Amino acid sequence: MIPKYEEIMLPFLKFLSDRNENSLSETHDALAKQFQLTETELRELLPSGRQAIFRNRVGWARTYLKKAKLIVSPKRAQFKISERGLDLLEENPKEITSKFLTRYEEFVEFQSIKKDKKGNDPISQPQFMNNADQTPEELLEMAYQKLYSGLSKEVLEIVKSCSPAFFERLVIDLLIAMGYGGSRRDAGQALGKSGDGGIDGIIKEDKLGLDVIYLQAKKWENTVPVKEIRDFTGALASKKAKKGIFITTSNFPQSVYKFVTQVEYKIILIDGEHLAELMIENNVGLSVINTYQVKTIDSDYFEEN
Repeated sequence: MIPKYEEIMLPFLKFLSDRNENSLSETHDALAKQFQLTETELRELLPSGRQAIFRNRVGWARTYLKKAKLIVSPKRAQFKISERGLDLLEENPKEITSKFLTRYEEFVEFQSIKKDKKGNDPISQPQFMNNADQTPEELLEMAYQKLYSGLSKEVLEIVKSCSPAFFERLVIDLLIAMGYGGSRRDAGQALGKSGDGGIDGIIKEDKLGLDVIYLQAKKWENTVPVKEIRDFTGALASKKAKKGIFITTSNFPQSVYKFVTQVEYKIILIDGEHLAELMIENNVGLSVINTYQVKTIDSDYFEEN
């Protein structure tokens, strides 16, 4: 019988107790042997028919352990147990469940729907609670928001681990997907010009090149200081430009948002969270695995006049 993803989490963590780095495939194969799954069970697919059930559940177990900081990724596509994970195994728990993981603040944050753009706190509802008082539509929306929120955080985490050169290519791909840049060849020459008076690149606003947009694309760990935006504004002035986009993997303080409203230039700020959202919206680095349609009765159709 195929184990549930919560039943997989503790064996998953124990498998990593030797402190070695492992890939998801290696862990999947080891756990399949531990649970003594047959070839038929390993080939059993989700209703969508796009992924094996056991592989999907192992993937979710890894995600939950990672969000609770019980495992870490020292490099892309590899992971190992963390000191927190080793400490947990010392406690000799009988099982690890979603509810159990709420002892960790990072996991609680992951389970919560992220704050809105105005900074208001979300209405956080634990995903393991009894949802009998919610309609199917509400449950579906909650599930979608949970998947979207988790995906957005994971996308940004991956982007931050990429090299500066890859980040520049990613920005080009995103702008093309959004309709900017003219041809791929034009867009390919847009970046990689750092040091040119505070400008990283130039990209066409439309396919005909009726106007251009100046770019600043920077991987950043800390909050972007106002000085960087002032320098960018000065660079726009030196080019006699009117439009600019500043893209970063981190975030901007309120003082920056206030500053760009007070200058004569049109400057668009894209922080890490917004960048991840745009990547998801435009399928940059992502692919659609399934589509669901929610339908309701068309009352007008059934009216008899």
